[in-house]
Amino acid sequence: MVGKFKKPWRRRKRRQQTRLDVWRSRTKWYGLPLLGLLVATWATLRFSLLAPAPPANTDDLCEIFREHPVWYDYAKESERRWGTPVATQIAFVYYESSFRSHAQPPRSRLWGFIPWARPTTAYGYAQALDPAWREYLEANGDGWFTVRTDMEHALDFVGWYNHLTHRQLGISFYNPRSLYLAYHEGRGGFSRQTYARKPDITALAARVQKRAFRYDIQLQSCEQEFQCWRWYQFWPFCR
Repeated sequence: MVGKFKKPWRRRKRRQQTRLDVWRSRTKWYGLPLLGLLVATWATLRFSLLAPAPPANTDDLCEIFREHPVWYDYAKESERRWGTPVATQIAFVYYESSFRSHAQPPRSRLWGFIPWARPTTAYGYAQALDPAWREYLEANGDGWFTVRTDMEHALDFVGWYNHLTHRQLGISFYNPRSLYLAYHEGRGGFSRQTYARKPDITALAARVQKRAFRYDIQLQSCEQEFQCWRWYQFWPFCR
């Protein structure tokens, strides 16, 4: 009698194990590739197709923030954390990428017509080079979602880089020209005054400073609009 009761139980256990093996096999062959496809689709939408278009009016900082109000929050947080004024950060992005999230230097041409390598690894809103970006990630926490094509991280990078420039070279946060020269040439290049042999770069730095000052004047007239624009922000906690 004991053996008769054991056999059905063993058969049920064997069937359950078989079903479990089948589901494990299906998960291995279908589940993981499907998960990878979902992650890839999400990443494409998040970092490429859904990247905001450049502002319609890039000469007016108030209009830039009216079109992309969250950019004000990002710039203000970077200013609070690192010290670079909002207007200077946005002036840097204007001249580095023209507010294009996936901006890269144009490729060189082999034999005049074959697309070849790019001259630098600059990429994203802030045109951060690969070595500088790796240093930024190491200093601030590496992560899958910290990317150069996101304005939040690009502005934080600009602030972080200028913070190191200010600390190491003593350049004031209110001197956009010198900050940009150190940003473009690197802090070592700025110390060696490599920009002195590059009139195009010094002229560009002067334009960055002019735009930063103009942006700052514009922001003073409209900043209050962006300090309490979210539903959970209210006076006096968002002044």
